[in-house]
Amino acid sequence: MIDIDGSYREGGGQILRTALSLSCLFRKPFRIFNLRKGRKKPGLMPQHLTCVRAAQLFSGAEVKGDSIGSTELIFSPGEVKGGNYVFDIGTAGSTSLVLQTLIPALIFSEGKTTITLKGGTHVPFSPSYHYLAEVFVAFMKVLGMGMHLSIESYGFYPTGGGRVRAEIFPAKMLKPFKAVERGEILKLTGYSGVGNLPLSIAERQKNALTEKIDSQKILPVQPLPKGGQGGFESYPPDIELLNIPTPGQGTFVFLKSKSEHSIAGFTSLGARGKKAEAVGEEAAQEFLDYYSTGAALDPHMSDQIVLYLSICKEESVFTSSRITEHLMTNLWVIQQFHEYRYAVEGEVGRPGIVRITNKP
Repeated sequence: MIDIDGSYREGGGQILRTALSLSCLFRKPFRIFNLRKGRKKPGLMPQHLTCVRAAQLFSGAEVKGDSIGSTELIFSPGEVKGGNYVFDIGTAGSTSLVLQTLIPALIFSEGKTTITLKGGTHVPFSPSYHYLAEVFVAFMKVLGMGMHLSIESYGFYPTGGGRVRAEIFPAKMLKPFKAVERGEILKLTGYSGVGNLPLSIAERQKNALTEKIDSQKILPVQPLPKGGQGGFESYPPDIELLNIPTPGQGTFVFLKSKSEHSIAGFTSLGARGKKAEAVGEEAAQEFLDYYSTGAALDPHMSDQIVLYLSICKEESVFTSSRITEHLMTNLWVIQQFHEYRYAVEGEVGRPGIVRITNKP
């Protein structure tokens, strides 16, 4: 039985999610105590309980302590079985975080697995659906894993009601990843969406994002068309306006940066009393912060990819635009379940380099 202190470093829900993923993958039981002690409301919340119940269902696990508010959990998995599953968080809890908990356990299972999740799709403190669909899935493909995501309904805080479908195809072997240089930005694309609100809000979000990035004079360039004066002209981010289905109300902006050697994503969410311009400028600033470092990966993908790289037989190395507590915590939790080595060059809050290998 692996004992895990849930108060380690940031003391958040990622410790539980990573533990569930690797427990199912390696069939190793664990006990976690001080669960989410670093949060205002410690213990299991509905979103975390959905992760536990979902992992229990497809692994046949024996579980103790699986109740709202519980600060200790014992999880003993059996054999993981793919298939068709539906999970309802019941709140605006993140469907993205639940899905990311389930994927690692299914990468070596037999046959395709289809998962339908109900809950929040664009909520605070979580990767948005578009980040998963546009960035995370692309990286999984590079690592040798096939996945397809689709969205039927959007879920915002506090109503939820989103519905996402994921098709996961097992991989025979995961590939290493190396990206030290980002290279030139080739294209900026994305979405500005509103649900049950005027489309003019989405237009204002889009305009604010475009203007902030344009003011920095860093946009990709393309040759002027024939008949022009010669040289090059910059082209703005290609942002599509969306009027989306949702049982509640909400707005968001998602910006994807495609460069020579990487992809990165940036999301900003609307909120009551928050101006549309602030939503657009927020996403633009996140991109500009990433751009200024020259690093290949954004901080969110840096957190998410290390679990998979720790399983690869060959060494992986990448630069991150920001080393986070989330990343450092995840690296530690992974080491509780299997032997691998990692090295992080750089301070928390600053750009850095991460190296990972499971060789002795």
